[in-house]
Amino acid sequence: MIPDTSGQDVPRTHGKRPAARRRWSLLIAGGALALLLVFGIVGWLSSSRSVDATRLRIATVARGTLVRDASANGRVVAAVSPTLYTPVAATVDLQVHAGDRVKKDQVLARLESPELSSSYASESATLSQLENEVARQRILAEKQRLLAQRDADEAKLTLTAASRDRERVQKACASQALARVDCLKADDAVDAANIRSRHAAADAVLEGRNAGLELDTKINELQRQRVVVAEIKRKVDGLQLRAPVDGVIGNIAVADRTVVAANAALMTVVDLSKLEVELEVPETFADDIGIGMPVDIQAGNATLRGTISAVSPEVVDHQVQARVRFAGGQPEGVRQNQRVSARILIENKPNVLLVDRGQFVDQYGGRAAYVVHDGIAEKRAIRIGATSIESVEILDGLKPGDQVVIAGSDTFADAPRVRINN
Repeated sequence: MIPDTSGQDVPRTHGKRPAARRRWSLLIAGGALALLLVFGIVGWLSSSRSVDATRLRIATVARGTLVRDASANGRVVAAVSPTLYTPVAATVDLQVHAGDRVKKDQVLARLESPELSSSYASESATLSQLENEVARQRILAEKQRLLAQRDADEAKLTLTAASRDRERVQKACASQALARVDCLKADDAVDAANIRSRHAAADAVLEGRNAGLELDTKINELQRQRVVVAEIKRKVDGLQLRAPVDGVIGNIAVADRTVVAANAALMTVVDLSKLEVELEVPETFADDIGIGMPVDIQAGNATLRGTISAVSPEVVDHQVQARVRFAGGQPEGVRQNQRVSARILIENKPNVLLVDRGQFVDQYGGRAAYVVHDGIAEKRAIRIGATSIESVEILDGLKPGDQVVIAGSDTFADAPRVRINN
């Protein structure tokens, strides 16, 4: 009997199957690598430039309070620094030197003016003469009044006597002892005396008024002369220049024993107890600053507070001058002409979208910025609002959380997309 071949069948593993698996693994890995290369090439092609991240400053857009302010430089000046002038042309005799401390009403300089002294003596003599004339005019006026009153009284007495004579004549005429003509003459005499009495009384009134007017004229001349003498005396007293305030002599404009013209500046007295800050504010903030605005003043290592007390109405060299008064009295350690920097607080805008201020504001005028996402900086159109020293208000084009290149974008060459290398 011939046996079957079942004993000859031996199971065997296929030898080509592991190689196929390795082939598929290699194909899958190669495809993934190819995709990565493709995406990398596409990303590289989409960004025309590449910049190192260490050369950039990137800030995050967020909501907050924008403190709108302006920076300015200035110096500490004296709030009170009067300048002394010569009232007339004179020779100057200085009594102090620059830097001397002086007290109020202390004599700082004496002026010698022979012409003014002579004029004062002449006008004073004229004043004395007019005073005597006024006194004499008062006597004359009183005398004229008395004479006029005497004439009026005599005319009244004449009228009284004429009236008595007429009564006597009328009795005689009633008994027909006198002629009719004599009676009429007595009546005429009374009428004439009455007329003289009225005129004498009126003359007395007019003489009194005339005497009063003449006296008033002399008195007015006297008053005018007194004004002239007082003005000259003021100038004579002004020949001794006195300190208007307590302080220090600043600068002296003339040398000792020099002849100066009228109204020439001699020296300045600085009151160091009242100091202020004079700021030079850029013209762009001229319409924004106003009296009463708070100011932070940086003097050395100290930060001082103040308020704007005055603003110049004109622009000089693209700058506006503003005076700042210290809050809470004058601080210690502040010196005249000391250079300081200041920050003027214009307004607060709460709950606004803002980002740190940087070079991009000036580079594109606030109309564009580069926004960073997944290592790519993309140029985007934006619109800004109010600006401060530290922040910029964003009105349109950005949202909270956006990463914005605020400095270093000048190396982008205005490319629409730039790759950021970490």
